[in-house]
Amino acid sequence: HVVGNDGISPLSFRAAPGNYYVSVRHRNHLGAMTASPIALGSANVNNVAFTDPALTTYGTNARKDMDGGTIKALWMGNVVKDGTIKYIGANNDRDPILIRVGGSAPTNTLSGYHVEDCNLDGVVKYVGSNNDRDPILVNVGGTTPNNVRAEQVP
Repeated sequence: HVVGNDGISPLSFRAAPGNYYVSVRHRNHLGAMTASPIALGSANVNNVAFTDPALTTYGTNARKDMDGGTIKALWMGNVVKDGTIKYIGANNDRDPILIRVGGSAPTNTLSGYHVEDCNLDGVVKYVGSNNDRDPILVNVGGTTPNNVRAEQVP
């Protein structure tokens, strides 16, 4: 759920009632946008659930199937924040994780709020269980590390 700065309250926008495309981005995730405008207005409360598989989004495969396809999520791993997820090659999203933990010691970890913490567990980790590197490979296709996943927000 996307909430206000207090972590609880729903977001509110000061805009004239009308039809709007709604998009969402988070930290190191690729953004997603509704496929068509949604009627938003001051008299009603709108809930745009990007986790709902029935919500159509702009582009192709803009969200990842989770929990057997019963929910959708944003694709994670955009560490470089360039609108793509890359495992190898120039400007890949894997190398910054190694650099964040110290570069020469891949077994190091670093706690805190960092863009390299792809799985959002509060720890940047390059190797071992629950590391932040492997999900990037999975999100580009798993067996083809040179694949690139591109954000679908225009």
